[in-house]
Amino acid sequence: MDAAVERCVTGIENLDNILNGGIPKGNTVLVTGSCGTGKTTMSMEFLVHGALMGETSLFLSVTEASEKLLKNIIPYDFFDDSLIKKGKLIFIDLPVVYELFGMTKGELDFEDIDLLVKAVSDIVRDLGIKRLVIDSITSVCYQLRTEEKIRQFILKVGKSLSEYGCTTLLVSEISPSSERYSLYGVEEAIADGIILMGNLQRRGDLLRTLQVVKMRGTSHSRAKYVLDLTPSGVLLVPLLK
Repeated sequence: MDAAVERCVTGIENLDNILNGGIPKGNTVLVTGSCGTGKTTMSMEFLVHGALMGETSLFLSVTEASEKLLKNIIPYDFFDDSLIKKGKLIFIDLPVVYELFGMTKGELDFEDIDLLVKAVSDIVRDLGIKRLVIDSITSVCYQLRTEEKIRQFILKVGKSLSEYGCTTLLVSEISPSSERYSLYGVEEAIADGIILMGNLQRRGDLLRTLQVVKMRGTSHSRAKYVLDLTPSGVLLVPLLK
């Protein structure tokens, strides 16, 4: 059954091995973890590899301006500026979308949710986006505030983007001591997959770790891996006991 599943190959070699070939195409995946665990960097690499494979990829930045984000990201050896110039790798600041549609209130209502889902879906359809990162979904949830509205937004946007064949990563921020995978606990229940990233203290060093908690549509390893961020990309090796 796994062999018949159409995959979105992440380009991060060991992650694709963990997922038995890649993320099932059209899935909405929660990339979650505390500060400094590499969530944004890994998500960016996912987009860059997609663009290099000819897939139009989009980064929706919720809190940080795209220009600042690009300056602070690891300078990958395989990154090519022409990907941006050719429109294969696109950056949009979500606050600009908010202003465009008059969603300037501190709290979004149900009508705003429908407008936001339509705006994101229209961008994905019109530009032919096949890979999308929203960084962070936590910041969007702060403006939704209630579990009901968060559930409606993630369900609607996930369904709409899946119909366009778009594979989506939702970056979620949690505290190191959190027993949940998301701020409200709603996001993790609705998402098709959860990639948990963390920090592990060992012998005076702070190691980054990655673990695929769930992924609908494919068998996968649930083992914990050590993650290193390098100019050659994300490196993953099994965590030795």
